[in-house]
This record gives sequence, C-alpha cells and structure tokens, in this order.
Amino acid sequence: MLISPSAQSCVWTGTPAGPAAHLRAEGIHVAPGGEPLLSGLDITVSRGDRLAIVGENGRGKTTLLHILAGVRAPESGDVTRVGSLALVKQDMATNEDRTVGDLIAEATAPATAALGALDAAAQAMAQGVDASDAYTHALETATALDAWDAERRVDIALAGLDACSDRGRPLATLSVGQRYRVRLAVALGSAPDMLLLDEPTNHLDAGGLTFLTQRLLDHAGLLVLVSHDRALLRDVATTFLDLDPTRDGLPRLYAGGYEGWIEGRRRERARWEQGHADQIAHHEELQRAVVEARSRLQTGWRPDKGTGKHQRATRAAGAVQALNRRVDDLDRHEITVPQPPLRHVWPPSDTRRGEPILDVTDLVVEGRLITPVSVTIGGGDRLLVTGPNGAGKSTLLSVLAGRLAPSSGHVRVGRRSRISILSQEAPVWNDDHPGHRAYEEHLARMGRRGHAPTLSSFGLLDAQAAGTPVTRMSQGQQRRLHLAMCLAEEPDLLLLDEPTNHLSASLVEDLTTELRRTACAVVIVTHDRQMLADLSDWPHLALTPEDPS
Repeated sequence: MLISPSAQSCVWTGTPAGPAAHLRAEGIHVAPGGEPLLSGLDITVSRGDRLAIVGENGRGKTTLLHILAGVRAPESGDVTRVGSLALVKQDMATNEDRTVGDLIAEATAPATAALGALDAAAQAMAQGVDASDAYTHALETATALDAWDAERRVDIALAGLDACSDRGRPLATLSVGQRYRVRLAVALGSAPDMLLLDEPTNHLDAGGLTFLTQRLLDHAGLLVLVSHDRALLRDVATTFLDLDPTRDGLPRLYAGGYEGWIEGRRRERARWEQGHADQIAHHEELQRAVVEARSRLQTGWRPDKGTGKHQRATRAAGAVQALNRRVDDLDRHEITVPQPPLRHVWPPSDTRRGEPILDVTDLVVEGRLITPVSVTIGGGDRLLVTGPNGAGKSTLLSVLAGRLAPSSGHVRVGRRSRISILSQEAPVWNDDHPGHRAYEEHLARMGRRGHAPTLSSFGLLDAQAAGTPVTRMSQGQQRRLHLAMCLAEEPDLLLLDEPTNHLSASLVEDLTTELRRTACAVVIVTHDRQMLADLSDWPHLALTPEDPS
C-alpha cells in the first residue's frame, strides 16, 4: 500500500479489488466548532457508480470527499474502503524538491512493485526455488493493475491534459495550472478502483475538458466528484448526493443523472414549501379563532328581554370556555416544518421591449479590444459574447457600462437607460460592514433608500450570510451580494461577466431561468459550457484576439 502525505495534492492508497471495490460511509457526523456541518450521512458507492457531491459553498463537499479518502476523520461514523484509491485535491501545495517524475513514480509505484515481485518470483523459480505461490500472487496483482501499461497510461493522460511530461522538471517551477494538470493526469493514468476528484475542471482548456470527460466516462472503477461545472456533471454523474438544507436536515441522494437531480430537487423543494405553508396557514387560522373568541367575550352578549339569569350565566360561561379552547388549540399547535431556504427571483422589470438602450459603432480599445464592434441593443434583447482569453470580452462590457472610454468608435446610450454590470471584480465596499449594510449603502448612493427591494427578497443571501462582514464572506457569498446590488438598480441593460463564477449549480439553474424571464436587456460573457448550451438560441458576438483583416 502506498500513501502520499495528506498535505500533498494527491493521495494514493490501497490495493486493487476489481469488481469488489466499494466505498461505504455510515453515520458520518462533522461539527467544526460545535456547529453541525454533516450529520446522519450514509452512502455506498460501488464499482461503476459515478457520484457527484453537490451543494452550496460551505456545505461540506470537500470535507466529505477528504473523509471518504481517509485524509480527514469525522467526529463520528465509519468509512470502509475496498480497493485502490486516488484523491486529487484543489490545493496546490508542493515541495520544491519534488519533480514530475516523483509524482509519476508515486502513482505507478504499485504497478512497479507488482512487476518487481513477478520478476523476483520468476528468477527464484528459474533457480529451482519453489516460488509458485509468490509468482501466482504477483501475476494476479500485476494483471489487476494492468502494470505493464501503467507508464503509457500516464503519458497518454499527460498529453490529453496538455500537462508537462518532463520527468526531471521540478513541480515548483510549474504554474499552478500546470501543476494541477500533472497531478490530475497521473491520477487518471494510475487507473485506481476509486477515483475522487475535487473541482477537476479547474485549469483545463476545451481540449482538456473533452479528454477528462471521456476518461471519466471510461473509468472502470467508481468515481466520486465535487464540481461546479454543470456540463461535466451532466455528462458524467449518474447519482447526486445533495448536501443543501432539507426539511429533515438529512442529505438527499438522487438517481437518474443530472435531470433526475434537478427534478428530484424541485419536487423536494415544492413539498417542503407546501408543508411549511400549510402549517403557517393553520397557525394563522388558529390565531384568528382566538381573536374572534376574545372579541365575542369582550363585546359581551346581550340577551333578549325576559331571558333568565341562569340562561345568561350559561351563555357567558360558554363564551369563556370557547375562548379557552381556542387558546389551548393555539398553544398546542407547533410549526414543525422549518422555514424553507430562499428561492432566487428577480424583481419585475419595467423596461419596454424594443426601447433604445445602446447603439455602438466601430468600437475599439487600443491593445485590449482590437476587432471593431458594432451592436445595437434594445429592451428585451439578448446577446452572448464569446471568444478566447485576451479577445477583449471584459473590456467590451466595461465600455458598454461607461467605465472605460474607447480609443475610437461611438457609444450612444438611451437618455433614460439604466445600465448595471456584474464584473469579475468585487465592487468597492467596506469589508468590515455586514452584507446587509453594504447593500443599504449601495442603495443610498443610488438615492433609492426605502424605494428598492430588500436584500432578502432576491433569495441570494440568508439572514446569517447577510449579517456576515463582507471580508469574512466566501467568494460565492460576495458574488451573490454583488448580483443583488446590480438587480436593485433596476437596470434596462444588465451586463454579466462570467456570472456563474463561484455559484453553485442549483443557483445557476435558477439564474438561467430568470435570465429568460426578465424584460430587461442582457449581455453575457461566459466560458460556462452548460450556460452556453442553455442559451444557445441567443444571438452571438464572437470576438477574436487579433484583427482578422
């Protein structure tokens, strides 16, 4: 068995088990700082399964992956691993003395050891020593590992991911992206029974994404995957473990691939919302009944003339008893279904379809946007801006937003048009202020204090996140806050630069729905493969890094 130190970005462990390989977690509980992060989690992954662990940032996806791999222990619960395992983490820590060859040697060590044992047994038998049992065992191990092909598999993966194949190259001399591709390639090439990957599409270009997707589909063992890449999840995952909040606080397992997860999640959410709404409605009904009973008692009952004292006393006592029953009913009623999480929605837009917003002619920014751009945008229009890095996509959005002056060309903005931009850089805000205060200050700068949607109305940040100082927010939470600020401006034109960055797959699904519904014009720059596919019917503007003329 080979174990790479947990501080490294790759971990290899275990011996091959073939068809018997499996991974089982039972009763996993994790509570950092006393706050439950994972609780009551049971999962079994067998050979041929491709499990995606999904959920919002901070829900424990990476923590669970590390627990399954054995590099972190839960507070309680057990994990059983049968078979060889490779884990590729997100972090890029590396020892300056380690080389690409060292990493390859670690990954292929079991195969090398099996071939060495096979040669030793063969030599012993040739010298007349009875080593038949050792030879048989070594042959079985080498066959299970396909040891003779181990180096070639690694080389194929290195080439497929455009990773460095120079065995003598120190890892410390490679960029973060290059180091990651080397680690991912050697993990793929080692062909473990259990392959665990954390955000494997980071640092990959289109060719690398295609290669990775096919290798994961061809992987004979089991796969456990953490990723925000919806295209990869859609193409590869067969089962989804969703760690987002649920009605009973337990994780949910969905079969049926990506569509099964989305539909199952939708139904789960609808049942949760309906159950909570029913209990709230019943509680309000009980409250009304108490108010009505108390009102009848306070206003008094005026008997008809001639009514006897006994009848008046009986009627008054009945009113008191009715009030007491209503109060008891209200006291006994409990709202047992917790408040469902927020649903992301956009406020209605008053932008009129076809209303002139922007007219751009022969727009050029020297050294940044070489190809002249001409485009007209009106109310309700849609536009996808695509192109390689360096083509000037973000520069174009900055010019359209009025943040950058063009070198040449003309930009005419409608007299009353409001334009908002969700850039890749966070806005200027006081990092020590909580999210809700940063939002309110943004409204004040716009002169819209008291005349704009509340932060909670967008369904982007819950009360706890909104009360967190901006400097302590995750990148995803800061991105959500920035989006809420843009929407609060009630734009006629919304410019979105890589809007899916740092957002969960489920939130991006809601975002895509709102993009299709809104009446305002939208221009999007994105490399997100699934968003490009979902919005493939939108008009495209393809930029190139050089002037084609």
